[in-house]
Amino acid sequence: MNTAATTDRMRTRHTADDTLEQYRTQGFAIVKGVFAPDEIEHLAEAFDRIYAQGMRHPKSFRHGNVFYRVARDANLGRVVRYMQWPSYIDDVLDRFRRDPRMLEILRPLIGADIKQIINQMHWKPPGAAAIEFGFHQDIRFRRPRSAYRHAATSYVQTGIAIDPHRRENGAMVVYPGSHRLGELALPEGRVMDTPLREHDLTRIGLDPANAISLELDPGDVALWNLYMVHGSGPNDSALDRRLYINGYVKAENCDRGEWTFRHGKPVPLGAPVLVHYEDLYAKPEPRYIDD
Repeated sequence: MNTAATTDRMRTRHTADDTLEQYRTQGFAIVKGVFAPDEIEHLAEAFDRIYAQGMRHPKSFRHGNVFYRVARDANLGRVVRYMQWPSYIDDVLDRFRRDPRMLEILRPLIGADIKQIINQMHWKPPGAAAIEFGFHQDIRFRRPRSAYRHAATSYVQTGIAIDPHRRENGAMVVYPGSHRLGELALPEGRVMDTPLREHDLTRIGLDPANAISLELDPGDVALWNLYMVHGSGPNDSALDRRLYINGYVKAENCDRGEWTFRHGKPVPLGAPVLVHYEDLYAKPEPRYIDD
């Protein structure tokens, strides 16, 4: 018997079981070291490449599902806040979203036939005046609800850390166990650029002292439930905070989204299909957006 190989398999299984248990009971989990440093270096280069493309636009720009959110920051001037569906235009980002290691994380939760409804890059550059996301649940963005079925058990949000994520540079803050409370009466207004307000938690009966930061190292993958209460504060450090977010769904329970894995095999992108952009077929042409 190969004792070392057996030990490695047992350790991998133990880690997978722990991840599954934490995700189901706490509503989030962290899988450490999924991607190696050289892989994260390639991903970081892709982030820099897409950011430079976004900065060529004077304001927010859309071309089909591809969307650059460009805004003015009081300290830095024009910045790219986030970019949606970069995988249509960048092979590196496309490869990471359908990497077999992502499937192995997702398979115990939502099976091997998986679509994707989120493919998004987030930046929080150092020195920005205020790039924050107030407390919210991602379920609020799943419209129309009829297209997103069995939301509590069929959807998994993931984030690949490009940089170290700490409280001081705007790491995600989560409220463990909040996914079991259903949809909560959190503020209905704009999430982006809204601070993390303790009042938003106390008014729905949650103790702000129980919220925790998701501390990630480059190459770690975070998972969280659609009903998880979470947000993120400003970057008050000298370190960037880049996060590659991919949201996955059990294919049979969603009428929208791009196929990512079919029968456990990666699926390449073809012509864009309906995800969140309602006018995809009526207005597919490139255009600038007035915020």
